[in-house]
Amino acid sequence: MNVLIAVDSFKGSLSSLEAGDAVKTGILNVTPDAYVRVCPLADGGEGTVEALTLGMGGRLEPLTVTGPLGEPIKSTYGIIENSKTAVIEMSAAAGITLISEEEKNPLYTTTYGVGEIIKDAIQKGCRHFIVGIGGSATNDGGIGMLQALGYDMLDIDGNQVPFGAIGAKTLVKITEENVIPALKECSFRIACDVTNPLCGENGCSAIFGPQKGATPEMIKDMDSWLLQYAKLASEKYEKADENYPGAGAAGGLGFAFLAFTNAVLESGAKIVFDETKLEDYIKEADLVITGEGRLDSQTVMGKAPISVAKLAKKYEKKVIAFAGSVSNDACICNEYGIDAFFPILRNIQTLEDAMEVTNAKSNMVETVEQVFRVIKHMNNR
Repeated sequence: MNVLIAVDSFKGSLSSLEAGDAVKTGILNVTPDAYVRVCPLADGGEGTVEALTLGMGGRLEPLTVTGPLGEPIKSTYGIIENSKTAVIEMSAAAGITLISEEEKNPLYTTTYGVGEIIKDAIQKGCRHFIVGIGGSATNDGGIGMLQALGYDMLDIDGNQVPFGAIGAKTLVKITEENVIPALKECSFRIACDVTNPLCGENGCSAIFGPQKGATPEMIKDMDSWLLQYAKLASEKYEKADENYPGAGAAGGLGFAFLAFTNAVLESGAKIVFDETKLEDYIKEADLVITGEGRLDSQTVMGKAPISVAKLAKKYEKKVIAFAGSVSNDACICNEYGIDAFFPILRNIQTLEDAMEVTNAKSNMVETVEQVFRVIKHMNNR
C-alpha cells in the first residue's frame, strides 16, 4: 500500500510535520510493509516557513530585524539550500501579533523588517523566494520593505520618508541607484489569498485598516496617500497597477512586490503544492490522508485539506481526513472530496489537555491505528 500524507498544522498543538509523522506511525503499527510519504502542508499563512523548510530538508535561519514599531525583534525564516530558496512569512517581521492592542497604529507601523529578511537571504545566496503575506500590522504600501532593499523613497527635501503609512504622505520621488544589485536576479512567489485592490472602497485601508487600529479619518487619509504613491510608481514601473487583484494584500505589500520586484501573486496552497511536488506523489498513491485542527463547514472555503482532496479526486484517489475536532456541519466536506473523516479525541479532556503535544500525538496515532485496522481487514477479505 502506498499512502500519501499531507496534513495541515493543528494550530497551537502539532505542526504539519508532527501531525503527519503521527499519522505515519499509526499506519505502520498496523501495516509495517506500507510505503508512507509525509508531505508538509500549509496555505501560505502561519506555519508555512516551518512546514516547507523542514519538510524539504532546509534550515531555519534566526535574524534580528526591525519590527513593526521600528524596534529590533527576533525573527526567523527558512532557507532550502539545494534550490537557493528562502521561505518567509512577513508576519515574522511586521505581523499584527507582534504588537499590543494599544500599540496598533498603521500610520507608523512598517514593513522595513521584511526587506531586511529578504536582503539577508540574498546575501546568503537565495534567488528564489516564497513569501506569505498574511497577518500584517501595516498599511505602508510596502514602502518600508523597499527602503530596506535600497530603494530611496524621498520627500521634497530629498530625505527618506518616515516609517509607516504616513511615509506615503510626503513621498515625491523614488530612485533605485542604491538597490541591492542581486534583487533583479530574484523571483518571488507571493502567497496571497485576497483579491483586494490597493485603494478605494475595497482597498487595504478601508477593508483591513480598522483591525490594524485605523480610525475613519486615518482610513480616508491613508487611501489618498497610497493612491498618490501608486500613481508616482506607475510613472516609472509598468507593473505598478493599484487595481491588480491582491495589490491591497498586507496593507499594500502586494502592490510593492508586483511593482518593484519580479513577483507573482498566487494561492498559498498552490505554491506549497508546487514546491513539494504534491501532485506527483498523489498520482502514485493508493490512499491520501489529510486533515487539520478543526474540520467544519469553513474547511470547504479553500482551506488546505480540501485543496488536497480536490487534487486527489483529479486522479480518483480515496481521501481520509483526521481532525482534532469535528463540527456538526463538517459533513459538507464529504461533498468536496473527503470520503471519510475522523476526530482524534478519544476521551473527555479539557482543551488544554487535548492540545498538549504528547496527548495530541498519542490521540492521532491511536485513531489512525483503528481506522487502518478496518482498512486492513477489508483488504484481506
